[in-house]
Amino acid sequence: MSTTATLDNVIEKTERLIQLCSVLQEENDLLKLENDTLQVALNASKNKTKELEEKLRALKLAKSFSETNEKSVDIKQKISEFVQEIDKCIVLLKK
Repeated sequence: MSTTATLDNVIEKTERLIQLCSVLQEENDLLKLENDTLQVALNASKNKTKELEEKLRALKLAKSFSETNEKSVDIKQKISEFVQEIDKCIVLLKK
């Protein structure tokens, strides 16, 4: 092989490498852009999850208060019924 042919071969391979590098650089840029987009989506999703977890915690707390209030009303009603029964017994004992 002559020097000119060797040099042409090196130049051709170098040009292919430059083209490949350019294609890879474009692909890399697209992947970086996709990665940035996914990071933004992930952060938005994390924020939404935190927000929903806060709402869930507030709902659980509200539900526990609601159940406590219902139980409290039931207990007050039972106490009232017992007091009425005791009053009836006292009236019967006085007779």
